[in-house]
Amino acid sequence: MEHRRLRRILRPILVALALVAFAACESRDEELYIEQPVEDLYNLAMDSMAAEEFKKAVKQFDEVERQHPYSVWATRAQLMSAYASYMINKYDEAIIAAERFAQLHPGHRDVAYAYYLIAISYYEQIADVGRDQKITEQALGALDEVIRRFPQSEYARDSRIKVELARDHLAGKEMNIGRYHLDRRLYVGAINRFRAVIENYQTTSHVPEALHRLTECYLALGVTREAQTAAAVLGFNYPGSDWYVDSYALLTGRNLAPQKDEGSWITRAFKTIF
Repeated sequence: MEHRRLRRILRPILVALALVAFAACESRDEELYIEQPVEDLYNLAMDSMAAEEFKKAVKQFDEVERQHPYSVWATRAQLMSAYASYMINKYDEAIIAAERFAQLHPGHRDVAYAYYLIAISYYEQIADVGRDQKITEQALGALDEVIRRFPQSEYARDSRIKVELARDHLAGKEMNIGRYHLDRRLYVGAINRFRAVIENYQTTSHVPEALHRLTECYLALGVTREAQTAAAVLGFNYPGSDWYVDSYALLTGRNLAPQKDEGSWITRAFKTIF
């Protein structure tokens, strides 16, 4: 009986509280979703960018598009949101946003920048040579896309530089694995890795060492003509290299001298390069 009486007394209070809570929620929602002039929203986001509050800026640029999806400001906001994500190292978000911009606005004057932002977001995630290099390959693909689509742009010029750095990184990975095999006297495996550097990454800084390591491997296997060719090609193309000094010493220590074999794959590879 007492329990029922308390319920009758409390019911109006609970209903009143519920109505107050609902009104408060409704009021907050109206404040949150109230439409604002597009210029004001965009300028607020730009102010956040200037203050280096990039996380806040991302939300504000997204709000520009949410409230005014068909305005020119929304188009700008899409790209600025990608850039703000990039600035806080949210690379996946930056890539997704930039790709969306490029798909929606393929003829936009800033689409080259969108492709460059994708490439640089991959590029800045490149790990050290001891780790998996999938991200490096993605960076190379995206950088090549910038160069192919916008060959005369400033982004293409910078992309060409970064392509060489990324290729050098991949060559470094091959060298690491090759040295690992060489240290364990797995000479055939080592040769395959050093050969990959010669054939696929000829313009990188790793080529002189790769030629020297080939000299080492071929000598260890008793394949003297290939060892002599590797040293000869090394001496001809990098005569001042310390690697050539080491290769020359290895050969002369066995009463051999650098001598190029025109039928060697090494000679053929370098004929196509230089």
